[in-house]
Amino acid sequence: MRLATMLLATLLPFAASPAFAQSLQQMAGQMIVVGFAGTSADAKGVAALRAEVAAGDIGGVMYLKTNVASREAVEAMNAAFREAAPAGLPPFITLDQEGGLVERLDKSVGFKEIPDAASVAAKNTPAEARGIYDGQAQGVADWGFNVNFAPVVDLSINPNNQVIAKYGRAFGKNGEVVAKYAAEVIAAHHAAGVLTSLKHFPGHGSSTADSHEGYVDITKTWQDSELEPYRELIAGGYEDMVMIGHLIDTNVDPSGMPSSLSKPWIEGVLRDKLGFKGVVITDDLEMGAIRDHFSLKETVLNAVRAGVDVLLFSNTAYQRATLGDEVRAILVAEAEADPAFKARIEESFKRIVALKSRIGAENAQSQ
Repeated sequence: MRLATMLLATLLPFAASPAFAQSLQQMAGQMIVVGFAGTSADAKGVAALRAEVAAGDIGGVMYLKTNVASREAVEAMNAAFREAAPAGLPPFITLDQEGGLVERLDKSVGFKEIPDAASVAAKNTPAEARGIYDGQAQGVADWGFNVNFAPVVDLSINPNNQVIAKYGRAFGKNGEVVAKYAAEVIAAHHAAGVLTSLKHFPGHGSSTADSHEGYVDITKTWQDSELEPYRELIAGGYEDMVMIGHLIDTNVDPSGMPSSLSKPWIEGVLRDKLGFKGVVITDDLEMGAIRDHFSLKETVLNAVRAGVDVLLFSNTAYQRATLGDEVRAILVAEAEADPAFKARIEESFKRIVALKSRIGAENAQSQ
């Protein structure tokens, strides 16, 4: 009960507004978040992306460590992205700032680092951990970010796991305990005006491979208990984002599609079974698990048809400034040919605008 009360309380300052009429190109564009080249506001790649934000043709930007040269430069870039955005469509300005080894901002640029999740849970109760994450979240907000791709709610089931356990990214192997720590992370970020994303649905903690490198089949290792943090947090009112991993479980989807491209996982489990009403975002669609097996067009169309709202591209593999344009063109062309696909874009746009209205509310309060 406390978990539900705490999460609902953090949502009270946010007032969702109805989606407003936009062109098909803008609705499609809001479904795209991309990485970029550049470390300053006047860099060519940053200027190009800023123009796309200004036109409403892209939904947000993703930072990697390679984009971070100094606090001053990051703040200037983020201000440029924010100031360019059309009314009602602030960009998602995103990063992975979990703590431990997964941090885009670190002490080399003056950001106060925090331990990984496993270390935090080993030495602090959930209530004590709140203070750690309050500091982290305020720092993220002060640098101009409005979305942190955290917390990790994977369960550390496999001690030999190469992507979660190896780096101490999980709070533990008990779903109820993980949910309690995650709730504190979420509450801390909401208090600072930053949105969050649960990851990596449906659970990467039991896997024996790394989706950055290729296909990860969890058919024989995945357990229903890996849904427990999602079940607890969604029941408690969580409606930010859920990030979908690239995980295969033929018990749930006999077609063998990765979960990020799987309607049985996204619509069947996350939406229908767990009742999630927020924004569904993919993990980076340039990971080997996707890029090595699907073309860009196949990736985009399969993801949207499966129920994805936001397509995330780090732009580290494709490495081209036109990537957002290419993805948007695929979406628009398919929507013009298929009314059902257009309806999916409109559905996603409504969720995205509702979530972005919460960014606007927080920005207004902080000014």
